[in-house]
Amino acid sequence: MGGRITRRFRIVGKVQGVYFRHSTRGEAMRLEIAGYARNLPDGSVEVLAQGDGPAVEELLRWLHRGPRDARVDDVVELNPPSAAECGKDFEVR
Repeated sequence: MGGRITRRFRIVGKVQGVYFRHSTRGEAMRLEIAGYARNLPDGSVEVLAQGDGPAVEELLRWLHRGPRDARVDDVVELNPPSAAECGKDFEVR
């Protein structure tokens, strides 16, 4: 066990309208990660992930490729979120 960590990412590319948020939720649930995925006005997707360190790292690797119809150009780490921003489950917002 690597201990719980919280990280936030912005995924850039063809990531809206390709089932990216829902696919991310599926991966996060499989990895027992809490947090959210939400569309941003600039066409990117923000993902907040809280869970066991190795599980969050595995989700990050998945974010670099995304679901089949997505095209991920970049994954940027954003400032760490506050603990209050994370719920108990993974939400699509």
